[in-house]
Amino acid sequence: MTKIIGLTGGIGSGKTTIANYFKSFGIPVYIADDEARKIMQSVEIISAIKNVFGDTVFQNEKLNREELAKIVFNNPEKLEKLNNIVHPAVKKHFEQWLLQHTAAPYVIYEAAILFESGSYKNCDLIITVTAPIESRIKRVVERDKTTRELVLKRINAQWTDEQRISKSDFIIENTSMETTKLEVVKILKILKIKQNVV
Repeated sequence: MTKIIGLTGGIGSGKTTIANYFKSFGIPVYIADDEARKIMQSVEIISAIKNVFGDTVFQNEKLNREELAKIVFNNPEKLEKLNNIVHPAVKKHFEQWLLQHTAAPYVIYEAAILFESGSYKNCDLIITVTAPIESRIKRVVERDKTTRELVLKRINAQWTDEQRISKSDFIIENTSMETTKLEVVKILKILKIKQNVV
């Protein structure tokens, strides 16, 4: 049976880069945040978001993600409401995706809020990616063209590295490309051993 390996880490820690390393070794990878973005454009989800948040988060009938982010990262209650709309749809989509990869011994499920959403309960093993806080802030400010203040709000809305590490099987310290790649190879070797034992 295909094992699910959860891959998580705080915003800007470099999870997606690491997910792509795994992909380069032929392991199927599901990027939950990317899929959530697509799902949030569906008629059903847009309707549910409109019901909860009203028209203010829409511009010319298109979801204004920045506006929505400003609201939810300032209000834990509203963030929970948004998660309750999006997460069940992502879970359903992942289950369908998994059916297409039953021949793979492992798949990677990459999600920023793996623990917060409860998705970690469906994982057989968990990898947490860490990175220095200033590197993370710089990365997200450049990537999302946003402000330091907004990035910090998003960081504070997530679990801390300590919380994630306490529930993880593997830790990757993403400080340089070279050492990170070596960490991925090391984990792959361990997984292969586990696979041979099973």
